[in-house]
This record gives sequence, C-alpha cells and structure tokens, in this order.
Amino acid sequence: MEGILSFIKQLYLRIQENETTARGAQLSYFFILSIFPFLIFLITLIDYTPLSQQHTLDQLALLLPDNAFAIVEQIVSEVEAADNFTLLSLGILGTIWTASRGTAALIKSLNKAYDITESRSFFVLNTIGIAATLALALLILFTLSFLVFGQVIGELAFQYLGLEGLFQALWPVLRFSIPLLIIFVSFTLLFLYSPNCRLRLRHVYPGAIFSTLAWIIASQAFAFYVNNFGNFSRTYGSIGGIIVFMIWLYLSSVVVLLGGEINATLYNSFCKSNQKSWTAS
Repeated sequence: MEGILSFIKQLYLRIQENETTARGAQLSYFFILSIFPFLIFLITLIDYTPLSQQHTLDQLALLLPDNAFAIVEQIVSEVEAADNFTLLSLGILGTIWTASRGTAALIKSLNKAYDITESRSFFVLNTIGIAATLALALLILFTLSFLVFGQVIGELAFQYLGLEGLFQALWPVLRFSIPLLIIFVSFTLLFLYSPNCRLRLRHVYPGAIFSTLAWIIASQAFAFYVNNFGNFSRTYGSIGGIIVFMIWLYLSSVVVLLGGEINATLYNSFCKSNQKSWTAS
C-alpha cells in the first residue's frame, strides 16, 4: 500500500512539473491540424478495399458526440465528392506528411515525460512519424474489415471445422475485444518507439492499458454528456460542433500523455531502485 501511495504522489508531482494538461492543449492543436489530412489519406486507402466510407463513419459515430461527428461526416463527404487523390499523387504524399505532424508533436511530449532531450536526426523523427501514420491507417482498416466481414469469415472458417455453434458464442465477445486489443497494441507501440530512450514492453504496457481504457471511457462519457445534457450549440452557436470536437481531441491528448507519464514514473522508479541496489552491492 505504501508503494502505491508513493507512486501516486510521484505521478502527481510529475504531472504538475511537466504541465501535462497544458501540453495536452498544445498537442490537441497539432491533432486538429493532422486529423483531417489523416482522414483524407484513410478514405483514399478505403477506395482500394471492399470497405466504404460509410463503414468508417459508422465506427466514428460510436465514439464521437453527435455535434462533432456531423463535422467529420461533412468533411468526409466533401472529400469523397472531390475525388482528386490517388495513392501515388503528390497531394496524398503531402497529406501523409501533414498527418504525421501530430505524431511528431506527441514524440516531443513523451520525451518531456521522460525528462530526456531529442537526439535523433530530422530524418529519423519524420520517418517515425510517417511510419506511425501509415501503421495507424492499416490498423484502422484491419479493424473495420474485422467488424464488417469478421462474422462472415469466422462462420466460414468454423463451419469448415464443424464448430459453428462455438463461433456464434464467441463472436459477440470477439467483436468488441479485438478492436480493444488493437487500440492497446497501437498505444503500446507508440509508447515503446516514440521516446528517445531504449524501452521494453514491460516498461510501456501499464500506460498502454490505462490509455486504452481511459480513452474509451472518456470518449463514451463525453459523448453521453454532450448528446444528452450539454447544449453547446446554444452557447457557441454554429461553431458548437467545432468546440465539441476540439474538447474531445483535448481529452484524448491528455489521456495519451497521462499514459506516458505513468510509464515514465514507473520507469524512473525502477531505474532508481536498481541503481540503489547496485550501489549498495
């Protein structure tokens, strides 16, 4: 119990020292700049798959408040109507570059959580940002494909094995657990490779678990509040949906940074305890 209280105290002090909530606001600004280029890139990828834009929108509608979802839906519809992008065009390359700026800002914030300076080259940093953008897009496509076609594929596979009844019992669990697992893997890889220090899986999975659960809970709770109680349109008028979307991005940014602070606090405590043990021996 004493160890838990000590950890909570250290975590609180680090959050205060690193100004995590303020950095969350800064990070959400970069996310605003990068999320729509990312959606454009994702929609372009979807055109090369059996999926449709509506599949993407249906899943976003489960996370976003209605006002914020209306903005995203409008932008997706405008991009679909324009239809000017191809994967090999200079325009989509610029879109990928812009979308990766959010990852670059997140790397800086995670380095701050670990109290380390960035020593990697400009090329390496931008390669990480672009790779993270591409990986996230592929993970989203995989998740959407699983949600849309998973039941059909699963039924065929289990029918071949003669286990249709088992699949029918497992599918309701798999439908929600696999997307949850994919979100967890995304956070784990982000926390593992973004900071400018050598980390192992045991150093990052606590923060990844926290960020996964906290992000889903925070998104659902905020959407429930906005959809049922918060009348942002009355307060902010026509930009109410934009304000809601910005608040959701801010909450998401803070959740990710808190996961990084949890990992950094555990990592520093572990290193210090090992150093004391080594010195005593």
